[in-house]
Amino acid sequence: MRVEIVAVGTELLLGQIADTNSQWLGERLAEHGVASHFHQHVGDNHERIVLALRTALARSDAVIVCGGLGPTQDDITRAAIAEIMNVPLVRHEEIAEAIRAMFASRARSMPDNNLTQAEVPEGATVIPQTRGTAPGLICPVGEKVLYAVPGVPYEMTDMFQRAILDDLLARQRAAGLTAVIRSRVLRTWGSSESALAEAVADRFTALQSDPNVTIAFLASGIEGIKVRVTARGDDEEHVAALLAREEALVRQAITGAFGDIIFGIDEETMEHAVAERLRAQGETLGLAESLTGGLIASRLVNVAGASHWLRGSVVAYDAEVKFDVLGVARGPVVSPEAAEAMALGARRVLGASVGLSVTGVAGPTEQDGQAPGTVFVGLAVGDAVTHRRLQLPGDRARVRAYSAISALDFLRRSLDERVRSA
Repeated sequence: MRVEIVAVGTELLLGQIADTNSQWLGERLAEHGVASHFHQHVGDNHERIVLALRTALARSDAVIVCGGLGPTQDDITRAAIAEIMNVPLVRHEEIAEAIRAMFASRARSMPDNNLTQAEVPEGATVIPQTRGTAPGLICPVGEKVLYAVPGVPYEMTDMFQRAILDDLLARQRAAGLTAVIRSRVLRTWGSSESALAEAVADRFTALQSDPNVTIAFLASGIEGIKVRVTARGDDEEHVAALLAREEALVRQAITGAFGDIIFGIDEETMEHAVAERLRAQGETLGLAESLTGGLIASRLVNVAGASHWLRGSVVAYDAEVKFDVLGVARGPVVSPEAAEAMALGARRVLGASVGLSVTGVAGPTEQDGQAPGTVFVGLAVGDAVTHRRLQLPGDRARVRAYSAISALDFLRRSLDERVRSA
């Protein structure tokens, strides 16, 4: 069964907001074995919305349209759907009363235009609202179906999970179209997309004759490159076996070419990888951040339970703080020696067993004779005090962001090496 997603809103075309709805829906559909071959964006124009929906219905079995169900003049999805169904819009008084009751419960007066949300294409089934005012719609169009949901993400997700998914899966079962689709995402840091593609080229070639397994690359900016392995089959057991086999082969190819650059799977971030190792080894971490200004600590506290292994961070942006608080010798502060002294100082000041530091030049001008993008990461673990020099691209924001994840990756690899050497 093919499902197409149509996102309505001129703001999407202008780049004023990101279309997270289509991404979320695509992931949920794939989890349940539903194919989504096309996504569309269309502005707030009646004729173009009608064209987009007719196009979607011509090549798909079901369409989910997000947005354009609000009370303002540019919310015209209902009228476009009514035209496609060739039916009038009908006022549902029970919806109108529900909208009035919501405004009354918040002690607010209701603008009259909110009642346009009570207009429903004749023959459509209403998905009641539980989080806002605009109801969703299930609209039969011949043998096909069109689902309409608000563009507000938490309203859309609620309606999809509460009403649309079950209806969609029931239609798929009735048509005898069932499939299982599962993916595994390998998250890497330290290689380019093209180099990864070259490393797994043999797997691409081998899969040319296997339509049930695919490999794709997802460049994710400062989060590195993701390698997604997807398997499709008739049942969970078969798909799990296909996925496990291909994941192992892809891992082997990547590790053989680049070493330990795979730091996590699926939603596991670099900070989760570091947290797992610190917990497993019984270590605590103290940070000293200069150019990152607290970015590393901010990432780490995203992990639940961070207080058990993260002691804190000294944001030593001014050189005098490096000298007076962290014990760095007076002199250049963008240097290997300063980075190592900062790591030792963080460990001492914060009472941690591991110290991690970052100092460098975010730009746009050089400092201490170092060019913009030059970064030194210091690490103190046990009796070992080391550093890594990085040359990072981009403007100040990118250099700072790359520095944070690179420092965490240096810590991750060092903790792994410590275990292997034990």
